[in-house]
This record gives sequence, structure tokens and C-alpha cells, in this order.
Amino acid sequence: MTEEEKVEKKKGSSRKILRRLLIPLLLLIALIGGMLVGYVVVGGRDIGSAFDYQTWKHIFDLVFAP
Repeated sequence: MTEEEKVEKKKGSSRKILRRLLIPLLLLIALIGGMLVGYVVVGGRDIGSAFDYQTWKHIFDLVFAP
């Protein structure tokens, strides 16, 4: 195995790790951002209450109520 092949193999594995970490992180940021925009902009609520645990618990209970 030549030195160039070793570098390419190492570069490929680091990209896979980066993708495995970056994509879920970006999805999580998009989810939180969308929830905040929906709650504050569309819902017309205060941004301070958007970070309250009881607010999201109440929304979860409303969505998944039997």
C-alpha cells in the first residue's frame, strides 16, 4: 500500500465520521429552529416561554392525547 492510498483511506474514514455526526446535528438544529419559529412567529407567543419545559410538555400532551 502506497503512502497516497493510506492518506486517501484515512481521509475517507474521517469524512464518514463527520457525516455521521454532522447530519444528525443539523437535523436537530432544524427541528428546534422550526419548533421555535412555529411557536414564536406563527403562534405569537413570547420567546421566553418557548424555552420552558412545561410549554413543550403541554404541546406534547396535546398532540399525543388519546
